[in-house]
Amino acid sequence: MPLHYDGEIRITKINMGPYNNNGYIVVCPETNEGVIIDTPAEPEKLLNEIGDVDVKAILITHGHQDHLLGFSEITGAVDAPVSSGTNDVPLIPAAPDRPLNDGDEIRFGNQTMTALFTPGHTDGSTCYLIGNHLFSGDTLFPGGPGKSRSPEALHTELNSITSKLLTLPDETAVYPGHGDDTSIAEARRQYTVFASKSHPDDLCGDVSWLES
Repeated sequence: MPLHYDGEIRITKINMGPYNNNGYIVVCPETNEGVIIDTPAEPEKLLNEIGDVDVKAILITHGHQDHLLGFSEITGAVDAPVSSGTNDVPLIPAAPDRPLNDGDEIRFGNQTMTALFTPGHTDGSTCYLIGNHLFSGDTLFPGGPGKSRSPEALHTELNSITSKLLTLPDETAVYPGHGDDTSIAEARRQYTVFASKSHPDDLCGDVSWLES
């Protein structure tokens, strides 16, 4: 599976299920403690990658079902508390042990991960930041924001992206809930193109920074 290692953290990215979901295992290499991010279908793929990692938390980016199809199997096999954004708690199959608010910290080993509240795709969408690594769920993808259910939701999502994510350093790597990685530098460059154009008031759904 794709592995990213910058000397401070080790990231295993696992492509899972019929919707091209990404599950992640993020590890402190000094202590072998880590966290799981999202629980899509084909949970055995993620479980097989854990090895001897001491999992300290299972983090959910948002409450859409494609990110939760393996929830029961993973939470049943891994003895670790579950967290999600507070506003998405009703969407999680079992009540999270720790609902998260903006700025809450998740500690494992010698590492600290921060929850960033980024509503829009769902009311409780939450990204997770550790160093120069951002796990963006379905809030930010290469080429655009996550699908929005209404113009109001898109407006909320764009505000989350511009105020919480595009303010991060250029070199921040972005690991989304589906598909390929990107960077904050590239996302900011493409968003600038989007922001320079006028858009219909009813714009929502699948939006492209460069084509919408």
